[in-house]
Amino acid sequence: MMNVIADDARSIYESFEVEKDIYYFKVGRLGLVSFHGRNYNIKKSITTEQLNSYITSGHFVKVSSNCYVNAGKVLSVTDGLICFDRGCSETKQIHVPKWRQHGVKNLLSAHKPMAM
Repeated sequence: MMNVIADDARSIYESFEVEKDIYYFKVGRLGLVSFHGRNYNIKKSITTEQLNSYITSGHFVKVSSNCYVNAGKVLSVTDGLICFDRGCSETKQIHVPKWRQHGVKNLLSAHKPMAM
């Protein structure tokens, strides 16, 4: 049974599509990136070229010095929080400084219409 769980975890880790599956990602030190999706968080080491391709793809909007949100997955930006699901549960939201909220809303609205 443990092997099945390990195999499932490995297949998610190896097969997720960043633009399709990820809500947001945070860039750490030494090329370590933490990807956050619907039901998982994955830390993965990637190359500078891979990171730059995600950032320049147009799918992600920078919300802080090390955090990028998937514009296509954002449902709302209110009271300093970016929500990715209807319930706006704590695990599916991230904080954006209120002073940056207006600029982030403008960037996101350029990508798609959403509730604000």
